[in-house]
Amino acid sequence: MSTTRGGPLSGLTIVEFAGIGPGPFCGMMLADHGADVIRIDRASGARGGSQPVSTKDVLARGRRSIALDLKSEQGVALARRLCTGADGLIEGFRPGVMERLGLGPEELLRDNPKLVYGRMTGWGQTGPYAHAAGHDINYIALSGALAHFGRAGEKPTPPINLVGDFGGGGMMLAFGMVAALLNVARGGEGQVIDAAMTDGSAVLMAMLHGMRSMGAWSDERGTNIIDTGAPFYDTYQTADGKYVAIGSIEPQFYAELRRLAGLADDPAFDAQHDRANWPALKEKLAGVFATKTRAEWDALMEHTDVCYAPVLTMGEAPEHPHNRTRETFVTVGGDIQPAPAPRYSDTSTDPPRPAPLPGADTDAILAGLGMTGSEREALRAAGTVG
Repeated sequence: MSTTRGGPLSGLTIVEFAGIGPGPFCGMMLADHGADVIRIDRASGARGGSQPVSTKDVLARGRRSIALDLKSEQGVALARRLCTGADGLIEGFRPGVMERLGLGPEELLRDNPKLVYGRMTGWGQTGPYAHAAGHDINYIALSGALAHFGRAGEKPTPPINLVGDFGGGGMMLAFGMVAALLNVARGGEGQVIDAAMTDGSAVLMAMLHGMRSMGAWSDERGTNIIDTGAPFYDTYQTADGKYVAIGSIEPQFYAELRRLAGLADDPAFDAQHDRANWPALKEKLAGVFATKTRAEWDALMEHTDVCYAPVLTMGEAPEHPHNRTRETFVTVGGDIQPAPAPRYSDTSTDPPRPAPLPGADTDAILAGLGMTGSEREALRAAGTVG
């Protein structure tokens, strides 16, 4: 049933029940690093939420797809059969949905005691909110993360859906699954991974909790050293309406910022950590950066110890020399996408493949289960597969 791909996860088979956001991100991570990820799509070809059904869907790249009607007994039986031969499973439904389908952990781990059963939700499998609807913005609000994104005196601003869906969700589930798969490889049994975006986004705030405990972080948004409170850690608009990012925290980097910005002899900048003076210094720095274009600041500050970078859009980033040299972006099916990360010194990974349309690999996957052509046609005629 498995299709071998290059990468450190080569030889592993993961069954992914199609969903949106963090579940597919987890599947993408595992596929990028060599796992054979078989996505179970709806027989109708539709997908929930706002997720596009397209070969351009980056989160769905690198998979094989089988389209099943999970409202039918035959469809559930086929899904269960796939999971019997798999190493892992990804599902992102509300708690209880998989159990009602007859595909819950109790059944599937009985069929396959080595199965790593990955569950991706916002609130988790337990707790007062467990059965409520929600999205990234809600999960990071409850975890204590959202309150700290934004500028002083302004309302919290969600960082798109990077912290809940992807950093605290899909990537955390991928880590948990790889850890559990390693445990199985060492002789352990399969188990359930309960990945909640509330838990994951809380973990991402670990350093700040430590700083807060030490009195080095305030709950007041936009007043701290790395949340745009400090003049030496912020973005500034340039003369051409573009932006640059400055992160000159350490004293030697701050000194370099002052030197290249022409502020070395300005005594107002001597007391770097005098928070009372930060607003005035910000205003001065804003005035300085507004005197040159972004390209002019690039020429002056790139490749120095200022801790400087131009603020690039998604359209600009692939063309930057650093990203081009490292091949941070790749072309997949004619479209530019982020390349798989991280990199390995000894293990090569295959280039990403475009996302399959729902059911594109149904026949091949069923054939891998030992089904004859006539059996496959009968399933298709019954609407069990699409």
